[in-house]
Amino acid sequence: MTLRPPSPPSRRRAGGDGEVTVYVADEQAHHPVDVARWSTLADRVLEAEGVRGEAELSVLFVDLESITVLNRDFMGEDGPTDVLSFPIDGELAPGGRWPDDGGPGPDRTMPDPDDLPLLLGDVVICPEVAATNAPDHAGSFDDEIALLVVHGILHLLGLDHMDEAERVAMQARERELLLQFHGTPVRDPWTS
Repeated sequence: MTLRPPSPPSRRRAGGDGEVTVYVADEQAHHPVDVARWSTLADRVLEAEGVRGEAELSVLFVDLESITVLNRDFMGEDGPTDVLSFPIDGELAPGGRWPDDGGPGPDRTMPDPDDLPLLLGDVVICPEVAATNAPDHAGSFDDEIALLVVHGILHLLGLDHMDEAERVAMQARERELLLQFHGTPVRDPWTS
């Protein structure tokens, strides 16, 4: 699996008043995906991870060409990959007017961060790469897609696999979430 652009180690998990919204779009035609199924999985993972309030997540299924361009432009890697995560919400920047950072403007105060919506980001998955990887990784196409959805969301929430301890922790959480909300993969993708 491909790393994602760096994000803060601890991510905010609550938005203002409202509810969590997951947008799922299938923008490719090679391997049809069940948009409702993966939306439900994403909802359940976010709830289990403590995401609440007004929060948004997008899961996009794209073709080989699109994931290759994203991988090159954002990761500096040649060729396609299976999943990329693009966090949106990060540290809140102080308000100000460009170019002088002179404050939020007349009669405006900085909003309370707890009242703002939480924009988690985008998980971008290439079903064509997932289908190629599935037999030697999670075992089935559905198991591979489920793993990629969970993996991408965990990246958005600040988990990573840059060193051994992080990798072990992230894989343990992936395993728990998959077993709880998807089922046991045909193959053990963590020993592949």
